[in-house]
Amino acid sequence: MRGLILLAAAFTTLCNGFHILPSARMAFSSRAATMAEAPSSTPTIDESIRNIAIIAHVDHGKTTLVDAMLQQSSVFRDQAQIDEAGVRVMDSNDQERERGITILAKNCAVMRDGVKINIIDTPGHADFGGEVERVLNMADGVLLVVDSVEGPKPQTRFVLDKALKRGMQVCVVVNKIDRDSARPEYVVDKTFDLFCELDATDEQTDFKTVYASAINGIAGDNPDDLKDDMGPLFDAIIKNINPPVIPSSEPKDLQCLVANIDYDSFKGKLGVARVTSGSVKAGQPVALVQPGQEPKTGRVGELFIFDNLGKKQVDEAKAGEVIMFSGLPDVTIGDTLVTNEGGVEAAPPLPPIAIEQPTVRMTFGVNKSPLAGREGKFLTSRMIRDRLFKELDRNVALKVAETDSADRYEVSGRGQLHLTVLIETMRREGFELE
Repeated sequence: MRGLILLAAAFTTLCNGFHILPSARMAFSSRAATMAEAPSSTPTIDESIRNIAIIAHVDHGKTTLVDAMLQQSSVFRDQAQIDEAGVRVMDSNDQERERGITILAKNCAVMRDGVKINIIDTPGHADFGGEVERVLNMADGVLLVVDSVEGPKPQTRFVLDKALKRGMQVCVVVNKIDRDSARPEYVVDKTFDLFCELDATDEQTDFKTVYASAINGIAGDNPDDLKDDMGPLFDAIIKNINPPVIPSSEPKDLQCLVANIDYDSFKGKLGVARVTSGSVKAGQPVALVQPGQEPKTGRVGELFIFDNLGKKQVDEAKAGEVIMFSGLPDVTIGDTLVTNEGGVEAAPPLPPIAIEQPTVRMTFGVNKSPLAGREGKFLTSRMIRDRLFKELDRNVALKVAETDSADRYEVSGRGQLHLTVLIETMRREGFELE
């Protein structure tokens, strides 16, 4: 049935617009805009890397799926270390464990058959959609996780739409296939309908489907024939997710879009980015640029790539790799890292990350109650202001504005939970608000 629907969709497309089916790999079309920005060179493909983001509606099992992939990739030495890490390894934040949801996007990497798979675990709740929007810049393809009973939900549509518009190839994972009420055929049909509603290309609608039970660590190409491990999922990633396209490997053509910010008490502010073109070395003179803004110059301090659940320090990283770097305290999300070597013309900046506007607004102010100062230690408007504006470095979907009152600030977010998590984080840090 699905094959007939695909033929009908292709025929309709041909009749309406004489659309020519793509003959090149999806990777070339998905990176067309980036390659247009980069200096002209013969593009190459790095088959040794896959960069994927895992997206889904909340509670469809993304993080559990990542944990299963980690456990079967020799990340842990033995069962004792697995037990010590816990059931949800990727949800390391206190509030994430307490609420049972993913709040912050996180990176990890595993090796499979000589191929490095950089994995980005993303939040499923709509309030944290900004996290998904910014990290898709680091991926070449996505795993769309869908519950075997519920099928596609509202947030599934949102995150899938973002991926399809970026030209990404999608691998669908029907999760929780071990449930008694699982209906895999219905879920796959509904997912295909969603692809069509979102104007996916013919190649995107011909997606690979893997059936899995992440909690049990098993997967298969057929819901009635699951293997004893996640091997079919790894194979689907390597075969169906496009490897990174490298516009140029010349160091002077360095282009690296910063998509995340991290902090270290010793190293300071850290930038997380995907090397789109060229290569970068530790200690290299670089500039952080955005269209229409003055460049910020400096040197790369320490350079890391992701390795299992942690990071590995390296001297150089080439195009296609996801990196973390220190030494540039002024780095912000949306900056493009380019070379600043003397006598070398740097590549132009990449388009900045586009994020949808906030939907909920509330006022944060100084606690003026008679019990002020009983619980917290950061009480003044200056302390609150500095903390709120510091949050903007990482929380790209948040907006903070000053008001007519000197001790009140207008904070806008993507939803009630988005702001609730911020308030609770600040309370745990010792801030008092009203």
